[in-house]
Amino acid sequence: MIKHNLIPIPILCKHYEIDLLFIDELFKMGLINIEIIEEVQYVSEDQIGNLEKVIRLQSDLNLNLDSIDIVFTLLDKERCLKEEIIQLKNRLSLYE
Repeated sequence: MIKHNLIPIPILCKHYEIDLLFIDELFKMGLINIEIIEEVQYVSEDQIGNLEKVIRLQSDLNLNLDSIDIVFTLLDKERCLKEEIIQLKNRLSLYE
């Protein structure tokens, strides 16, 4: 199996000073993805941004995981709406 761009979860927990159970809860809620290779759990480098956002939302704003899930859902909807606006503007420019 290819392990590039994968970071072992124990190293992440030590670096960010978070508990392994916290990572597990994030995975159960779908906020991050975990890959298991040879019985070792890894997080992809592209998931680090989400992990850092969750940590900041929890520590800076004292949000619980359910609230953080709502924030991520709203951010995803905002991204989709922005993409739709761009598509609609492009279609509209054809008729002008």
